[in-house]
Amino acid sequence: MADTNMREKLGSFLESYQELQMKMGDPEILSDQKEYNRLAKEYADQGPLAKKATEYLSALDDLDAAKEMLSDADMKEFAQEEISGIEARLPQLEEDIKFMLIPADPADEKNIIVEIRAAAGGDEAAIFAGDLYKMYERFASSQGWKTETLDVSPSEAGGYKEIQFKVKGDHVYSMMKFESGVHRVQRVPKTESQGRIHTSTATVAVLPEADEVEVEINENDLRIDVFRAGGPGGQCVNTTDSAVRITHLPTGLVVQSQDQKSQLQNKIAAMSVLRARLYEKMLAEQQAAEGAERLAQIGTGDRAEKIRTYNGPQDRVTDHRIGFNSSYSDVLLGDKLIDVVTALQAADRAQKLEAAV
Repeated sequence: MADTNMREKLGSFLESYQELQMKMGDPEILSDQKEYNRLAKEYADQGPLAKKATEYLSALDDLDAAKEMLSDADMKEFAQEEISGIEARLPQLEEDIKFMLIPADPADEKNIIVEIRAAAGGDEAAIFAGDLYKMYERFASSQGWKTETLDVSPSEAGGYKEIQFKVKGDHVYSMMKFESGVHRVQRVPKTESQGRIHTSTATVAVLPEADEVEVEINENDLRIDVFRAGGPGGQCVNTTDSAVRITHLPTGLVVQSQDQKSQLQNKIAAMSVLRARLYEKMLAEQQAAEGAERLAQIGTGDRAEKIRTYNGPQDRVTDHRIGFNSSYSDVLLGDKLIDVVTALQAADRAQKLEAAV
């Protein structure tokens, strides 16, 4: 049966939606371009829900009208058909609306900064970190996104001790946010002469990019050091102090960039990473305060959480959060990460819908 509370909630929503439309015609709002743009975006974002809500309330009105016709002998058969048809449509309409009422993640549309670090496993962990980077590069290319390397610490055995890169495109964070955590690989390393299977790990952090309005950074809170690209003790790739390390004194966060062509570009890249990390910290604090809503999400996003195992000999990739299995050669070596991402998004939507209901 139709939910009376749903009818009231949607009626109230449509009233607010109409008020929003009237506000946009207010001369005072029209003269304030920034406020008008904000309201116009809000109005456009609410459009699909308004359309679905109108359809749902209209169906409820039609249902009431059809039930009144049941007492008329001439109209009874027609009324019963109408009632059956409407009642068949209502459950799907309700599900669609409940899903639309789930608050959107404000970061979903953002570009991201990804940090991959070799963890347990020595050289093989660094090689695995390199494999993960190639996997994300292929995935970004398949989505029409652009990647830009920010900082690289290569391993002599191949791969990376650490790599940071930016990914730009449509709704990047909404598809990549579930990649944060510990990734584990089980396979026979190329350097293993006895054919023994080794287990290695790498950590991935996916940070939504923040702009200067969202995260203000006081220059007095920063300590900026410059050094020669290649790092202390490393092979210098040039003879100028172009690499930049920035320490955010209030939080102790340290970021660096040495992969850009100039000191200024390295500073811009490092500031972008620092801003993203501070934004992530702010989001984590908000989510901790929200408590129950955080628990309704797939995984915690904590880089200490083991999220996925890539098993070479068994040609299997398992995402431990949702028990999803796919092929190692398709996911890590191929272009099928989209299957895992889609499954994670679906599970996240289902959990949020359950929590909302």
